[in-house]
Amino acid sequence: MLIISASVGDGHTQAANAIRDELICISPSADIKVVDFLDQTNSLGRLIKEAYLKMIDFFPNVYDFLYHWSQETYSGTSIKNITAYLMKMKLLQLLQNYTPDLLVFTHPFPCCTAAYLRRTRQLATPLVAVTTDFSAHEMWIHAEIDQYFVANHEIKAFLAKRGISTKRIFVSGIPISPKFTNFQSSISRKTANMPIILIMGGGLGLGAVEETVVNLQAAKTKIHIVVVTGKNKKLQKNLLNLKAKTFLTHPLTVIGYTEHIHKLMAKSIMLMTKPGGLTCSEALAMELPILLLKPLPGQEEENADFLTRQGVALQLSVSLTPIVEKLLQQPQILQDMQSKARALRQPDAANHVANRLSACIDNPNTLFPAS
Repeated sequence: MLIISASVGDGHTQAANAIRDELICISPSADIKVVDFLDQTNSLGRLIKEAYLKMIDFFPNVYDFLYHWSQETYSGTSIKNITAYLMKMKLLQLLQNYTPDLLVFTHPFPCCTAAYLRRTRQLATPLVAVTTDFSAHEMWIHAEIDQYFVANHEIKAFLAKRGISTKRIFVSGIPISPKFTNFQSSISRKTANMPIILIMGGGLGLGAVEETVVNLQAAKTKIHIVVVTGKNKKLQKNLLNLKAKTFLTHPLTVIGYTEHIHKLMAKSIMLMTKPGGLTCSEALAMELPILLLKPLPGQEEENADFLTRQGVALQLSVSLTPIVEKLLQQPQILQDMQSKARALRQPDAANHVANRLSACIDNPNTLFPAS
């Protein structure tokens, strides 16, 4: 089995790894590999990733336009065809290297390319798509995909409206590490010396993180600010300089990339983050109230809309300190958000996906339900 991700941020890869780890537990004899469709050895992949990051950083309005333009059926079909044509050689090379019996995708680019190869009779391998956000883009939609695993019933309805048989769509939630399934957050949060506010910007440390830390210094209630900067060395350096050279009202802890996010979430009273699908799914699993920093254009804006509608997240404005103060002084609001997170959380999503994929290994016919 080949699980193909793409390293635009860490979320898609984390979802792929979570599925792999569950599959290894369920089917120890299976040969399962996770590969990055946009790895650094591929010049086209590297160019696409760099162009994406530069666009959302310097030209967010252009990216926002392209995202919504490509969400239209006709435009989306054109974008899908262009993407598949540009990337088909990369996927054909992976197929030659690994000769998989089953292909699983946690990013739309390789999914789109595989669907094209199936459509043009260059690929017969069964195809499975696992979406990693709370809404689905046109790039995910292909008649050639044999099974879909999606985050919620809204996506299932969207795919069904676009002609995908509901028998091929499973509402699993977004796959996350099993580390987030067992926790004692209520105990950890109560025993903390002061409320801990966790701030994250995803694996790449994006978003208004530094600005948020500065704004929180105006809070009157004593808080401990913990920031995870991910792989963003520049952000980590800036925050450490801020800590060293500035008199801060509240203690600040700066952490780079870490495998212990679940432990930090268990101790925190709230999470401030951009609305990435994986990070927010992890927070939901930990029943952690979410305060959303300005989302990146496109998918994250739709994630923010879904999470706020569900009552598990609040959208922050420039004047974020009054909102934080209100939450600290009125804990019943946080308790209500925790309760709604408890109802929405799907911590066993990776296990759900892995169990069905394992069944497909034993009986490939389960991949092709009657339409």
